[in-house]
Amino acid sequence: MLSRVKVSSLQFHIALGEIKTNLVKATAALGRVADQGAQLAVLPEMWSCGYDYKRLPELAMETPRVLDELCRISEESGMVIVGSLPEKERENVFNTAYVIDRGRVAGRYRKLHLFSFMGEDRFLSSGKESLVVTTRVGRLGVAICYDLRFPELFRKLTLEGAEIICLPAEWPKPRQDHWRTLLRARAIENQLFIAATNCCGVQGKLDFFGMSLLIEPRGDVLAEAGATDTELIAEFEFAQLQDYRAQIPCADDRRPEVYGKLP
Repeated sequence: MLSRVKVSSLQFHIALGEIKTNLVKATAALGRVADQGAQLAVLPEMWSCGYDYKRLPELAMETPRVLDELCRISEESGMVIVGSLPEKERENVFNTAYVIDRGRVAGRYRKLHLFSFMGEDRFLSSGKESLVVTTRVGRLGVAICYDLRFPELFRKLTLEGAEIICLPAEWPKPRQDHWRTLLRARAIENQLFIAATNCCGVQGKLDFFGMSLLIEPRGDVLAEAGATDTELIAEFEFAQLQDYRAQIPCADDRRPEVYGKLP
């Protein structure tokens, strides 16, 4: 088991519906962080095309080709790569985060909570299962954007052994304070690392503020992005997680027999 992992968040402006343009940006960013020794790279939500709702079924047909390119990069660089893409299955389109390790898809997570406020539920189908997967960089849990507002999911991932939660997002203005506060809260209450990657720039009618974050189990921010294209890198030291959980053993002090099944 690794004692520390060099983690990167790859924040960039997503060109709506332009898979080729976005793939060039992503591969270039992955190359730069690989050169800096990154072992885990997290891309934004729907990074290949953004929320080009009406064209999602068509754009999702290109996802296998995009995944092939990411698998090649993963195999050559040794990085674990996480990011979400449109996935088509029969008549359904999912917002699916793929975990790529050793040049193959090690796990996939379909976004559970669709943001009805922005009409996601009209164009996408929701997933039915959470994901924690063992990779060369540790046990990864995955959540996507709006999932951040549902602490039950993060607690489930923690109880299933997640050490790092990767969260691709397209989180727009004006809810910057919610983004930063909730990410730190999820790290603190579950005593684990969080690698959250937002996009930036204007996409259609939405303005994205960036502010990707790499956070340690006490809630301290190790690296934070501004509002433009950038790559963050920080080291996650697993001893910090173990020491903090030993110091304040929240998991041991839980009272599930009292909580019962929540309504």
